[in-house]
Amino acid sequence: MLELATPLQIGDGGFLYWAVVFFVLAIVAAAVGARGVAGISMEIARIFVLIFIILAIVALLL
Repeated sequence: MLELATPLQIGDGGFLYWAVVFFVLAIVAAAVGARGVAGISMEIARIFVLIFIILAIVALLL
């Protein structure tokens, strides 16, 4: 029987999960006063969210 190609799947939301983890880490670090850690964590979270959005759009288009 002919199998149909499945669209690109993002998986279990790994990028979104890690984005939330780094966002929470940034909030905690900012509350404690570690501004450097908070800034780096926020940048990592932003990158993961952008990757998640790009993969979600690609998955929806395929």
